[in-house]
Amino acid sequence: MTFLTPFRAIVAAVVVVSCTYAPHAQPQSGGAADIAELWQEPTDLLQRDLLSGPGGPALAPPENGSFAFVAFKTTGTNPGYDVKDASGRMWSVKLGIEAQSEVAASRILWAMGFPQPATYFVRQFTLTGVDAGVKTTARFRTDTEQWRSTGEWSWYENPFVSMQPFRGLIVAQMVLNNWDMKTSNNRLYEATDPTAVPRRQYMVRDVGSSLGHSKQMRLFAMLGTRGSQGSKNDVDDFERQGFIEKVEGDKVSFDYRGMNQALVDTVTVADVIWASELLAKIPDGHWQAAFKAGAYPQADADRYVAKIKEKIGQGLALKNTSTR
Repeated sequence: MTFLTPFRAIVAAVVVVSCTYAPHAQPQSGGAADIAELWQEPTDLLQRDLLSGPGGPALAPPENGSFAFVAFKTTGTNPGYDVKDASGRMWSVKLGIEAQSEVAASRILWAMGFPQPATYFVRQFTLTGVDAGVKTTARFRTDTEQWRSTGEWSWYENPFVSMQPFRGLIVAQMVLNNWDMKTSNNRLYEATDPTAVPRRQYMVRDVGSSLGHSKQMRLFAMLGTRGSQGSKNDVDDFERQGFIEKVEGDKVSFDYRGMNQALVDTVTVADVIWASELLAKIPDGHWQAAFKAGAYPQADADRYVAKIKEKIGQGLALKNTSTR
């Protein structure tokens, strides 16, 4: 009989648990899931302003503006604040490396038809009160009056796991190399108007762990921890990472290694084609606007767009082998 060392036994148990934990549908109270709560076809894509995003230019916080300290940011790995502007509007502010990538990635998801919050990149602002001073490189995010946050939703337990737009949303994370797909980054909103349709929005927020590489060290992946999952906002890393590694029947294997392998493994060839066709409809000017919104230098923006289009091409090429 072969005995496992305590360390190997723990690893084996973690692997068994991670392999058996698969996404499953969680019915909504009151009826079937409405896919419009997660995704709506962007029929107005050509009119969408990817520079200003869903909040529009009127909501944008001013460069070099002054904001009053309310509280320190207590979640995530990046420092930040809750602040209030002169009109009394509350803003969630994230400082540091994710500020650019979160804004650009959010704009791209919105162009695909997935709801996104009002987010903006601010190069510099002045904080008053606690920790007062000039701050730089910030993502500003605010909620609008039309929607009220009611909690989190899980990638693994939600009403949409069997629907193509949900799996297409996973493909979008592979295109953007977003490796931080966790429940605390997802937000559920309810409409403040009781007659509004749809009544809810299932939103993927905090997508700043994107536009780098998403390869976790194998040891961390085996142990089921979130340590060292990848890089963020690094165009060299983004260019180096691949997209589709192989296709076997309807199963697609991505150049991905991380905490959410069970989730990524649900994606089919048809899902990749669906997401790629959506992304292929985004005009060149919109791509440039998305990266300009994140204040990327033109050279870096061009490199990101070229790599993303390369991935889109790989996805569209699957139509030649698909038996849909």
